[in-house]
Amino acid sequence: MQMIFSLQPLIALIAGILILIMPRLLNLVVAIYLIVIGILGLTHGRF
Repeated sequence: MQMIFSLQPLIALIAGILILIMPRLLNLVVAIYLIVIGILGLTHGRF
């Protein structure tokens, strides 16, 4: 059985958990999230 994961929901879930645990990380988590999503968008998710 093959499972295909999309990175965007996984990254969003991790970011949300980090923000809940440590709210002071909000700026850092949002910045990293936007950078990763931007890179995924530019490369069409191919790494």
